[in-house]
Amino acid sequence: MSNMKTFSVPLEEKGQITVPQIIQDELNITEGDTLTLIKLGEVLLLTPKKTQVPQLADKISIIMENEAVSLTDLLLGLETERVAISQQQQ
Repeated sequence: MSNMKTFSVPLEEKGQITVPQIIQDELNITEGDTLTLIKLGEVLLLTPKKTQVPQLADKISIIMENEAVSLTDLLLGLETERVAISQQQQ
């Protein structure tokens, strides 16, 4: 994954961390912005609160409408992709 960057950040007093400046600049986040912390098993993901879910949902809806794809079709395709990716990783 070419866009992945890893940074070690110390857990400071009161559980605080500092997001490296290069990441703040790339994601256009500043002091006072709200971030979302997601726990996936033993992995923590930190993402800007500025979500793109509404915009992505709109784009998906337009594509579904233009291509006459139902939600069922979309979900079946998603399952097929998950199986294929899982097989590739084994």
